[in-house]
Amino acid sequence: MAEFKTNVMRILDKEKVEYIAHEYPHGKEAVDGVTVANLLNQNPDYVFKTLVTKGSKDYFVFVVPVADELDLKKCAKCVGEKSVEMIAVKDITKVTGYVRGGCSPLGMKKRYRTVFHKTASEIPRIIVSAGRIGYQIDLKPQELIRLTDGQCADITKA
Repeated sequence: MAEFKTNVMRILDKEKVEYIAHEYPHGKEAVDGVTVANLLNQNPDYVFKTLVTKGSKDYFVFVVPVADELDLKKCAKCVGEKSVEMIAVKDITKVTGYVRGGCSPLGMKKRYRTVFHKTASEIPRIIVSAGRIGYQIDLKPQELIRLTDGQCADITKA
């Protein structure tokens, strides 16, 4: 990969966290996470997507395997809310600083409570967006969980 750095990569460099940067071919539009895993020739169980929700007052970030679907009821219970809902696509950049398809759990405008699917603590590597469409980072999940002050829970549909 070229010597291109996203803000996420700069954060990891500053924190002295080892990672592998991946680049995949892309256009201007985001593609689904399973397609990204296939383009990177990676196991979809190790490639996670970052989803942002809104509760009664706060925003919450949920990070799940790309083939899984978020269970909003489990998510709400996990963060102590009555309910949470996905934010509108038009609000992604305003809330996170990222564009749809390039949203990373690391380096958002503000630090939001972040919850990873429980499997994140069981896998050797996790791959998430590097903060820009076409770029992913591959690192130890414990490092990413630590840097986001994250927790792990069962937050997907069965």
